[in-house]
Amino acid sequence: MIILPANPSQLDIVETITRQTIAAIYPRYYPAGAAAFFQAHHSRERIADDLTAGLVYLAMDGDTSVGTVTLHGNEIGRLFVLPQHQGRGAGRLLMQFAEETLFARHDTIVLHASLPAKRIYLKHGYREAAYHILETDNGDFLCYDEMVKQRPKEADR
Repeated sequence: MIILPANPSQLDIVETITRQTIAAIYPRYYPAGAAAFFQAHHSRERIADDLTAGLVYLAMDGDTSVGTVTLHGNEIGRLFVLPQHQGRGAGRLLMQFAEETLFARHDTIVLHASLPAKRIYLKHGYREAAYHILETDNGDFLCYDEMVKQRPKEADR
């Protein structure tokens, strides 16, 4: 499995990974309004903008795109692995790639952790920095954590 930069022609692929992952996973953790908020937040237009800016990467298993991550400034965003490919190392590879890339330029990484992903990020050494609650259009609530991780000191590597 390898990580490659995505390009604007791969918009459908990145959008499919994002939408299928949200549709399969988020309703187990969030009410319908919050899951719909995630779908709207990760809109086709936002994905296209990030692709045009060169911020999106794909995890490839042979010729198959199985996951994606977006790196913007010192933030990890839109890290998704297709449900049928979860548990095979793509998420771990995407996280390792994201951290190596961002720590090469920044001392701190920030991400917004949904409930399904929070446990994973805690295992990777992230800590909670803030807790957010948003009311969605239909009155449901979306809860998520802002999490941070500091670059390891040379002695810790």
